[in-house]
Amino acid sequence: MSAAQVLPATTSVGGAIYLRNVDIHFGDGNTAVQALRGIELNVAPGELVSVLGPSGCGKSTIIGAVAGFTRVSSGSLLVDGQEVRAPGPDRGVVFQQHTLFPWKTVLENVEFGLKMRRVGRAERRRAATEILEHVGLAEFRAHYPHQLSGGMQQRVNLARVLVNRPRVMLMDEPFCSLDAQTRLQMQRMLLELWHELHMTIVFVTHDVDEAVFLSDRVIVLSPRPGRVKAELAIELPRPRRVELLTSQGFMSLKRQALELLLEDPAAVI
Repeated sequence: MSAAQVLPATTSVGGAIYLRNVDIHFGDGNTAVQALRGIELNVAPGELVSVLGPSGCGKSTIIGAVAGFTRVSSGSLLVDGQEVRAPGPDRGVVFQQHTLFPWKTVLENVEFGLKMRRVGRAERRRAATEILEHVGLAEFRAHYPHQLSGGMQQRVNLARVLVNRPRVMLMDEPFCSLDAQTRLQMQRMLLELWHELHMTIVFVTHDVDEAVFLSDRVIVLSPRPGRVKAELAIELPRPRRVELLTSQGFMSLKRQALELLLEDPAAVI
């Protein structure tokens, strides 16, 4: 079953993201910390953009701001032309660790967002079951999160976001705790979903290979306060296949990304 069969066409066009001269501060007085300074970033509808940078540079802060969890101190942050003031169903977030409710079954976790939006029981059960079939977990719909592997838990987490049909997916190192094989499987599944649904994705990662393999563009941030240091266009053929990981073009782009990251000797990746 393809993603196009799972979800209606309401996700057929992703959202546009626009950050102009964005600053974000945390705290006040002597304890104030500037996380981001003068961020300039446009993400086109349906684009998949990864954000790389040293630890503490504000990568996750960008995710939080676009999601509506973190207020912008100054500058403009728009999604589809509207100022971001709060979280909304048009923007789904997948975190580093799963955020599943341990007392709910897999099916109940996936349908939770629809329930909060007052979607009828039969319709939300149908939608949740279909997306679970697509991510290969339909037979585990009655299980609880603790009965699943880490990769399976993260697949449920992804399904719980996708069932709401967001125009923008914000992903904060979602695969970093998985083993190499499971991580690659998750990357391939994400690319399949993205190809079918054309949602906009902003993907934060520390992994250069992951950023190059997934993305249309890679944004490299400076050490804190984070600013856009460089932008790397990933002009590799799609669909992306595993063989690409050892190609000359891939290795050249990986080398460029690593050089950008390592230019500042004080940066801790």
